[in-house]
Amino acid sequence: MDSAPRHPPSPIGEPPLTRALLIGTALAFLGLFLLLPLVAVFIEAFRLGPGAWIAAITEPDALAALRLTLLVAAIAVPLNVVFGVAAAWAIAKFEFPGKAVLITLIDLPFSVSPVISGLVYVLLFGGGGVLGPWLKAQGIEILFAVPGIVLATLFVTLPFVARELIPLMQDQGASDEEAALSLGASGWHTFRTVTLPNIRWGLLYGVLLCNARAMGEFGAVSVVSGHIRGLTNTVPLHVEILYNEYNFPAAFAVASLLAVLALVTLVLKTALEARLGSGTTPSPSVREHATAWISRSTTSAKPSTVMPPP
Repeated sequence: MDSAPRHPPSPIGEPPLTRALLIGTALAFLGLFLLLPLVAVFIEAFRLGPGAWIAAITEPDALAALRLTLLVAAIAVPLNVVFGVAAAWAIAKFEFPGKAVLITLIDLPFSVSPVISGLVYVLLFGGGGVLGPWLKAQGIEILFAVPGIVLATLFVTLPFVARELIPLMQDQGASDEEAALSLGASGWHTFRTVTLPNIRWGLLYGVLLCNARAMGEFGAVSVVSGHIRGLTNTVPLHVEILYNEYNFPAAFAVASLLAVLALVTLVLKTALEARLGSGTTPSPSVREHATAWISRSTTSAKPSTVMPPP
């Protein structure tokens, strides 16, 4: 009797040599252009020992850069969540004039250089810009201050949350929300109990990508920050300054801190991808529970209309 093959044939039937060549090429590129530089960063960061590494990342300017980076991310990411949810909801649930234009504008930061976006803010808010003289008269600082850094970061991170949610909400349709609204639920109630459970994993995925880009942004922030040490330098800008000063051990130490944050984001991203791969649409039991809960909450506040028996 013939035994079953130990290795099932490939679905596309490619020769083993071709498969090995393609896999080897992909692994070689990853090792050469991704893993090798990453390992080199950590080797250089700890070349002088853990004490020098700790001293470099706890130096006052480095701590100020880290605080500013976290502050900018803490402002930019929630604003992107609000925009992303609103834009995805509008695009997925409604038909309106200019819908295609809105989708194109959301993708604009992907096709525009971050340096150009920084220059746009200079033209708007600089001393000789459109709004610069008025802002100066009001004592409002945008460029070379935290607001300018936040605006530049917002521009480059704008698509991440929206682009994760738009296809997800389009695939899910509007039937669940319409059912909740027909039962008398308010818009906020419907969003919290029906829409949010459907999109929560995609939303978290978009937040992770947005946060990673916000903390690692260099080009746009470099244009609008002014490179003021201890005040307007984010971590990527601080690494550049240390490198230009030939302080390589400190530069690699601070860069390794960014690499650690990136690795943490990668691990969380992989976990979310696995969760998304198992399906993001709630099971029928979850939908039924949400619908029943909405029905109870909307009918419990209504007076009884049952007439007493004669």
